[in-house]
Amino acid sequence: MFRTASLVLVGVLGIAVAVAAEKQYGPGVTDTEIKVGQTAPYSGPASAYGTIAKAELAYVRMINDRGGINGRKITLISLDDGYSPPKTVEQARRLVEQDRVLGMFATLGTAPNSAIQDYMNENHVPHFVVSGASRFNDPARYPWSMGMIASYETEGRIYAKYILENIKDAKIGVIYQNDDLGKDYLNGLLDGLGSQAKSLIVKEISYELTDPTIDSQIIALKASGANVLVDASSPKFAALAIRKIFELDWRPTHFLSITGNSISAALAPAGFEKAVGIISSSPVKDPSDPTWKDDKGVHDYLVFMKNYYPDGDPNNLLASGGYGLAQTMVYILEQCGDNLTRENVMYQATHMHDVEFPMLLPDIKVNTSPTNYRGFNQTRLMKFDGKRWVPFGEILGE
Repeated sequence: MFRTASLVLVGVLGIAVAVAAEKQYGPGVTDTEIKVGQTAPYSGPASAYGTIAKAELAYVRMINDRGGINGRKITLISLDDGYSPPKTVEQARRLVEQDRVLGMFATLGTAPNSAIQDYMNENHVPHFVVSGASRFNDPARYPWSMGMIASYETEGRIYAKYILENIKDAKIGVIYQNDDLGKDYLNGLLDGLGSQAKSLIVKEISYELTDPTIDSQIIALKASGANVLVDASSPKFAALAIRKIFELDWRPTHFLSITGNSISAALAPAGFEKAVGIISSSPVKDPSDPTWKDDKGVHDYLVFMKNYYPDGDPNNLLASGGYGLAQTMVYILEQCGDNLTRENVMYQATHMHDVEFPMLLPDIKVNTSPTNYRGFNQTRLMKFDGKRWVPFGEILGE
């Protein structure tokens, strides 16, 4: 009997050792916790984007209330960087070197993330970025950095295609943020217009994030004779542009980048009546659109907002965007199972095949590979009717 009991004990211990051996942990991971970090602009010129991070933090609370991921609670350390690249560097170093996070998830902004991209890759830290800039789809140079939203260049090409097919005698003016965000939109527009770009674009003008106003730029664009405006900006400057355009009684066909199309952060401050007719794009379901009143994904999102982010506006696409980004993070971590190393995080993120997330428009699926990090690269055009964005046309993208 003793021999039998001993054999049973040895067998149990052997199984326990085998199970333990299967677990592989990177920094920030234990049997009970997965620690990740991010920076976000809770203050500064892009503070409207702070809503994204607030929704992500709320989603993490919900997941933890449901038991976490494979029994591990998520600790998301979200630090304010004011959309200031030097501050982003400071906060990122703290998260990596002091807090010892597994990776950076949904760190926000093109310029802030550009400032830490070399550091993240030199230290082999997963770096998931809320930016569509092309530099975050460069696995040959930056294998640890991945963009989590559609390419700005692709969006620029989509607007170019629409202009060429639908606007006769177009004279295009362009205003763009003077960083990788704005320049990628401009590059996409130029590429999409092709040989006609030189004759169709009558004025290109940029602004700095530190500019108190962009009135002079808008006045110059109107004076150029442009009847089409492509506006690649963040919410604060989108609102300034919309107000000034209306004040000047200028009525161009106005294309507004996804980075600036928030109803609550851009259109409402400008005045809804001033924004009627603006064209933009989005890959996600608009919670305010009655089309989705019986949609389970939207229903679950609205319940989440009521229970976990009651101070947020459920119709704010920045909030629903943060919800979707958090779902992506949770999906990647779930796929890792008990192999929660930095290397496996990147492996799972770069091997997504036809993944569907509940708040994405139907037929939009996420596909990534080790040579193509841009899995979120489809969208649909939409037009503002004075109350909400109304989608039209087919799913577009690359």
